[in-house]
Amino acid sequence: MYAQTLLYPSVNRKEHARPARDLLHILKKNHEFDRKGPMLTMRGLRGIAFALMVFVAFCGVRGQAQAALLMEEPYGFFGVVNPTGHTAIYLERVCAETPVKLRRCHAGEPGVVLSRYHGIDGYDWVAIPLIPYLYSVENLADVPGRVDRKTVARLRSHYREAHLQSLGQNLPPGNLVRAGWTQLLGEAYDRRIYAFRFNTTQEQDDALIARMNAGPNRTHFSLLFNNCADFARVVLNTYFPRGFRRSVFPDAGITTPIQTTDKLVRYARKHPEAQLTVFEIPQVPGNRRQSPSTKDIAQSLTTTGYAVPIVLLNPYLAGGIFADYLVRGRFHSVPRHPQVLEPEDLWALTVAAPTAQNPGSAGVQAPSAAAGGSGDIRMPGAANSGLGEIKANYE
Repeated sequence: MYAQTLLYPSVNRKEHARPARDLLHILKKNHEFDRKGPMLTMRGLRGIAFALMVFVAFCGVRGQAQAALLMEEPYGFFGVVNPTGHTAIYLERVCAETPVKLRRCHAGEPGVVLSRYHGIDGYDWVAIPLIPYLYSVENLADVPGRVDRKTVARLRSHYREAHLQSLGQNLPPGNLVRAGWTQLLGEAYDRRIYAFRFNTTQEQDDALIARMNAGPNRTHFSLLFNNCADFARVVLNTYFPRGFRRSVFPDAGITTPIQTTDKLVRYARKHPEAQLTVFEIPQVPGNRRQSPSTKDIAQSLTTTGYAVPIVLLNPYLAGGIFADYLVRGRFHSVPRHPQVLEPEDLWALTVAAPTAQNPGSAGVQAPSAAAGGSGDIRMPGAANSGLGEIKANYE
């Protein structure tokens, strides 16, 4: 499967060379001569034309890369106290030279997930390959269909010992209140994740790599004003300049995962060339109960037990929060029935969607994906999946 070829570079290099071999095979087979001279037959011309179209289409798909904003549901004790969840950025063309240094991916590498963390030896952000980030394993064939807490702990510890020793030997694993290194791995064992995929160009990815590697990777984490959603907002502005800003309403100027996602969906409605597509990565059962829905600040204070003491202490403040929720806090960024990605379907995050130009790079033409590819066969109607439904719900 395509997802498996992403994880095995040796296999992928052979697949990468296949279009060229197929082109030569078709040329050799169809280069027929009549008896009077070296004239190509009509069959030969058709064969050459078809081979050229396949070759160009393949090159076009590989020239287009994808990124995704990952909106992750809350879980555990902290998720009850603060049900805003977590957010991260997946990049297909960007890989990790180390967990804190980025580079362009080589053939066969599936990209990384970037996010801001707290409690990781003073680092502000860490890059983890996609499959370990979701499932704490390196190969999709090793992803269990059901887990328990011992299995999750074993998988995380094994991967950390093999690949994350450079982050520090004495990193705490975390507890009910304070997160530790366990937040870097196996996210799909703890919660459901929604992936909002969009197109990127080589120039944009290179600009992000240069920016992240040049800046000081030292934490200034603040739950209110420098959290994981603020990090995602800054990264998105690399791709869509001035498209994501901190806003007073909703959430009183605090950036939240659902607010950042809402802005991305709104942006995509105005710029369909971004080709936003919504996927659901389900939670692997067994480790925890199903994670609850992500909420923004206004919704959290209005629809949970926080509302009672706020009303008693200051009914005017409670009324303002409720009005904020009614006016700006009810935008539905997730469609009712998004495309579900099981582990074997993660290749869908890397399927290029056709685009004319990414508005984030003025004058930079993004390669188009000719002839939709296998993604159009296995995901009918995936392009802009759910955006029409989101628009209908909002309006």
